[in-house]
Amino acid sequence: MNSKTIVHIIRFFFLVLAQVLVFNNLNFLGFINPMIYILYFYWYPVKENRAILLLASFILGLTIDLFSDTMAIHTVSCLTIAYMRSGIMRFCFGVNYDFQNFKLASTTTLQQITFLALLILFHHFIFFFLEIFSFSNLLLILKKVLIVGAASLVLSLLIRSLFSIQKK
Repeated sequence: MNSKTIVHIIRFFFLVLAQVLVFNNLNFLGFINPMIYILYFYWYPVKENRAILLLASFILGLTIDLFSDTMAIHTVSCLTIAYMRSGIMRFCFGVNYDFQNFKLASTTTLQQITFLALLILFHHFIFFFLEIFSFSNLLLILKKVLIVGAASLVLSLLIRSLFSIQKK
């Protein structure tokens, strides 16, 4: 194992512990429960094996589900955004994403925030749709996606700025 793999494993455990021990217990205004473990998909190396990403996202979602008692909703949401990640990256970063030497740190801050926001938006839509599971409550689903998504985005950006390596 190289040092990048060890750092990635430490991030995995940090995000799981932070979500389970801290953010699952937060309940702003009775329903705002930020999900910061989505940062795992943001920080995952760009050109790594996609099968490993899908396996890791399954383990991540299942672990969060076991501690949250949410019956595989996190797992389905994580697997879906892991599968959609390359398409989202192609949308956010354009042609630059297809090059072998692409690095997330070499993109603009706006592109990085857009990428993180889209990951959160897709994850939360799938999560809350499966949680409520009714088209008749579409406005409630959209309300939760937007409000919880905004809280997740703000906290994720704060954590990203604390733990990401800054380019000079």
